Amino acid sequence: MAPDSSIPLDPTSLDILRDALGTLATGFDHLPRVGSPVSGGDDVQAVLHRVAERMRDNLPYFHPLYAGQMLKPPHPVARIAYELSQWINPNNHALDGGRASSRMEKEAVSALAAMFGWESHLGHLTSGGTMANLEALWIARQVSPGTVVVSEQAHYTHSRIGAVLGMDVETIAADRHGRMDVDALGTRLAEGGVGAVVATIGTTATGAVDPLPALLDLRDRHGFRLHADAAYGGYFGLAGNLGSDARAAYDRLGEADSVVIDPHKHGLQPYGCGCVLFRDPSVGRHYRHSSPYTYFTSDELHLGEISLECSRAGASAVALWATQELLPLVPDGDFARDLERCRTAALALHERLEADDRFVTSSPPELDIVTWSIRAGSVSEASALARRIFDEAARHDLHLALVELPVALSDPPEEMAIDRDTVRCLRSVLMKPEHLDWIDPIWDRLDAATGAVLAAG
Repeated sequence: MAPDSSIPLDPTSLDILRDALGTLATGFDHLPRVGSPVSGGDDVQAVLHRVAERMRDNLPYFHPLYAGQMLKPPHPVARIAYELSQWINPNNHALDGGRASSRMEKEAVSALAAMFGWESHLGHLTSGGTMANLEALWIARQVSPGTVVVSEQAHYTHSRIGAVLGMDVETIAADRHGRMDVDALGTRLAEGGVGAVVATIGTTATGAVDPLPALLDLRDRHGFRLHADAAYGGYFGLAGNLGSDARAAYDRLGEADSVVIDPHKHGLQPYGCGCVLFRDPSVGRHYRHSSPYTYFTSDELHLGEISLECSRAGASAVALWATQELLPLVPDGDFARDLERCRTAALALHERLEADDRFVTSSPPELDIVTWSIRAGSVSEASALARRIFDEAARHDLHLALVELPVALSDPPEEMAIDRDTVRCLRSVLMKPEHLDWIDPIWDRLDAATGAVLAAG
């Protein structure tokens, strides 16, 4: 029997929104009345019902039985604040397009920077991690030209960004834990020509955390720029239950030259909300530009003056600010404890998988992502079984993900024939705090799906 859970499609939040909208409206009561705010009447309602019917063609991303990709519902306060701001629809490019929301963005971004110990910084929100990483590497090209080096387990966005920016991007092997191989990096650095190294703080495949202390030591010797892509894992520095290696990396994250973090992942925000942060505010000189009509309403810094993007949704800043007001980014707070629950859930699932002879596991999860393969006679057979279990689990309302990993990362047993370079594994992202309460139902469905596939095999 699954534990009780309130499905987060609760219409009572509309009452909170309606009340807050009344407060917002009082700020504009002095203006002359205009026509009805909604035209179309019954037609609008009919269209929205059709929208609702179309949107039912989705997996239940909000539910704990969805344990596949990195999809997490926004916190109700983020959703409501975002919706509330849409009555104004601010644009955080210039202050005359988003006066209040621009200030909220600066405050929210400062709170993110404070997680890394930065009182002085330059940063802003973006549409997501791809744009944030693009800006970080764009600055790296200006400050420290040369080849960009990333782990082979880094996000694929870096190679695409390199193509856009005209930068050479090289990959370095990962070790058996999915982290950047420090020895291989040292060998490459000795050859020269490296301008920047990207440390991935939470890979999207397995949640591995690159060995940041060792990378910082190499930076001291070779003088490259160090960028931390913490789009997925950036918030986990607040968690108190990390392993020693991950803890050591997070404790020195503030020494990176730039950091990217995605509030629309673990930060409980709607898509799209990313953030890029620079430790040295003087890199803002590379953004300098003039505009004939946007930057004249205030002597304050306009966010468009430190962003490659022009128009940006002020609603994202409003939602993030509201969430961080409710759930401050501090160790031992409610937000941090929810992150700890996610990792505890991942460790619990890994422990069950490790104890079951049908599955093959590798290193325990560093964050909240679990990967495992199926014990079989060959890598090809294991890959085919993973796909069938994935499909069968969905018929049991358990939604997992698949990931293609180098065979070495899956730690195959000696008796397994290595007839492919990669193995298809099952993957579970346990990024909802509720996942900890649902480990039993998740395991029961995985057990049943695996049993059905193997029995039919």
